[in-house]
Amino acid sequence: MVLLPRLKAFAEAYPDIVLDVVTVTGPVDLVAGEFDAGIQLGEYIQKDMIAVRVTPELRLAVVGSPGYFSSRSIPQKPTDLSEHRCITLRLPSGPYRWEFERGRKSVTISVNGPLIIDDTHLVIQAALAGAGLGFVYEEQVAGDIAEGLLIRVLEDWTPPIPGFFMYYPSRQHQPSALSALVNTLRLS
Repeated sequence: MVLLPRLKAFAEAYPDIVLDVVTVTGPVDLVAGEFDAGIQLGEYIQKDMIAVRVTPELRLAVVGSPGYFSSRSIPQKPTDLSEHRCITLRLPSGPYRWEFERGRKSVTISVNGPLIIDDTHLVIQAALAGAGLGFVYEEQVAGDIAEGLLIRVLEDWTPPIPGFFMYYPSRQHQPSALSALVNTLRLS
C-alpha cells in the first residue's frame, strides 16, 4: 500500500539507488536490526524516531465471501464474531486480537477460526475462498467489495486509524538515498 505504488517513480528518478526491502509483520527496532528506516503504523513507532506520514488515515474492514455468508448470519456487533470462522493475522507478539470502536465503546475480540496467517494478502485470499472472515485494510479489499467478491460487515465499528509512517533515527548526516526515499514516499 505504501511502497509498491511509488516504486516505479522512485526507480526512474533514482536509478543508482538499490532498495533492500525486508518485510516484517509488527514492530521493528531499527537500530538493533541495523535498518536505515521502516514503515509502520503510527502507534508502533518509538518516540525517539523521526516519523513522516506516508498514507492518509486508514480503516480496517471485516470481510467475507458471498459463499461464506450463504449459510451464516451477518454479524451485527463484534461479539457476534464468536459464531463465525475468523481468519486470524499472526503478529510477532501472537495472534492479532480484533479491535473495534463505535462512539465511546471499544471492544477487543479474540477470534477463532480455521487459519492463523502472518500475511494480510493470504488472509484476503482465504476470505475470497470462503474460509472465513478476514480483518484487513479497507484499501486492500475495496475492489473486491465493489465487484461483489467480498461483503463488508461491522463497518460502523471500524473508525479511521492514523495510517502508516516512514520512521528513522535522528541523524546529523542523513544518507542521501534515505532522503530521496523519504521525499518520494512523503504524503503531500
